[in-house]
Parts: sequence; C-alpha cells; structure tokens
Amino acid sequence: MPFELGATVRLTGECRDPDGTLATAASAVVTITLPDETAVTPAVTEDPDKPGTYRADYVTTTPGRHTVRWVWTGPAAAYTDVFDVQEEAPPAILSLADARQHLNLVSTRDDGEVRFWINATTRAVEFFVGPVVARSFTEEHQVRDARAVVLHRAPVLAVTAVVSVLTGGVTYTVDSLHVDRDTGEVIRLDGGRLSGRLRFTYRAGRTVIPENIRGAARIILEHLWLTQRGNRGGLAGGGQDLSEPIPGLGYAVPNRAIQLLEPDRLPPGVA
Repeated sequence: MPFELGATVRLTGECRDPDGTLATAASAVVTITLPDETAVTPAVTEDPDKPGTYRADYVTTTPGRHTVRWVWTGPAAAYTDVFDVQEEAPPAILSLADARQHLNLVSTRDDGEVRFWINATTRAVEFFVGPVVARSFTEEHQVRDARAVVLHRAPVLAVTAVVSVLTGGVTYTVDSLHVDRDTGEVIRLDGGRLSGRLRFTYRAGRTVIPENIRGAARIILEHLWLTQRGNRGGLAGGGQDLSEPIPGLGYAVPNRAIQLLEPDRLPPGVA
C-alpha cells in the first residue's frame, strides 16, 4: 500500500551468501532514489536477533515512486525494491469512515487497503464524469489565432492564471476570459482570438458531490473490494451485474454504477 507523505518507511533487506544462507555482511548500504532522481542513503542497522537481516528507517518527503537498492559486501549481495508515497491530500470521493461503514468493516486492520481502493474508485468514477473532488490542474496549450481553448478537465470551477511560457509572449488576465463550466471551453470576453504557448492553471471538480456520484462510488468500491478478496469471503448482495466490458475499464465497474453516473457523464471530447 502507498505510504503517507511524512510517514516513516521501515525498509528491510536480507543479505545471503551464494548458498542462500543469511550472513552478516562486512558493509551494508541502502540507497533510495526519489521521484525527482535525487538519492538518499539512510543509516542501516543489522537486526541483533536475526543476523543477516538489515533495516533502515526513512521519513518520506516527496510523493511518487521510490526505488530502493540494497548492496552488501563480504559477502557480495544486492536487492532492489520499490515503494510509493501518496500525495499530501489525494482526491477521494469517499471518506475512510464512509467506506468502512459501507463495507461493514468493524476492525481498523484493513484501513490501509480500504484507502487504496477508495483512491482507485475515485479514478474510476472520474473516468466517466471528470474531476469530482475539487483541485487545481495545470496544462499547456499551443494556440494559433484560435477563438477558444478547451481545457482537458471539466467541470471547471475557475481559471486562476493564464501565462505565456515564451519570453515576450502574450499573457491574458483571467478577468478578460470566460470559461464554460461544463465543457471547459475558454474564450475572450471581447471576442478576440487567443494565441501563443499558454499555460492554464485552473480548478476543476464539484463543490458539492451529488448523491448519484457518491452512490456509484460506493457500488464500485464494494465491487473492487469483493473481487480482490478472492476466497476470503465477500459481502451480502455484492454487485456482480456485469454484462459487457467497459471501454477503458474492462469489467472493473458494475453497470448499475454506470447508470447512476449517467446524468453527469461528460460530453464527447471532454476528458
């Protein structure tokens, strides 16, 4: 499961000799490569109760994929692994409390796994209806004397900045622009044309999440939870109402969830 930003990750590695036996090494180094390609080497200690087993603690500072590389000498051994760190405030349609209630979970033992599937559910819902949890996006558009620019994500709450990425390029104030909330289309209020390599910063999503979207999210979450549990048992009345694969999502989304999302489906061509 992804780690929280700012949480401590305990890394463990086993040094084994060529016969596969755990062995105390002459030296042990673990290198963590961060998403920005910088690297850190936290202190390594050997477990006094399990010779040949090493550990290191690292406090996360950057969201994204991290690569872990263990290297030992005397005997020579190496091991590579990865871990993920989620962003500080990942968009989530459902709270952990709502998800646990819907899944009828009393214990907090599976909270990390539940949160993972909440995030997966959010992505699945937004595939159909665009951003649900309001947040900022930044994207660039190459515009050549165009009447309008269509932003990639809708519904759009507000455009907060439009700047040229080229020195001396035209920059537009947000007060001089109009944005269509549902389609993401941006035009000039004076009827003029837009030109240049422009970077748009804007907020998209919903300030109030409708019941049909929240209901669909619960159905998708329950379905994903059931399918990943395998033989460990499921929930009463699980939604296995799949008749055909969904383009882009296969069988991940039950049809009744799609039906709930239909009133808010994005128009063709809008991401």
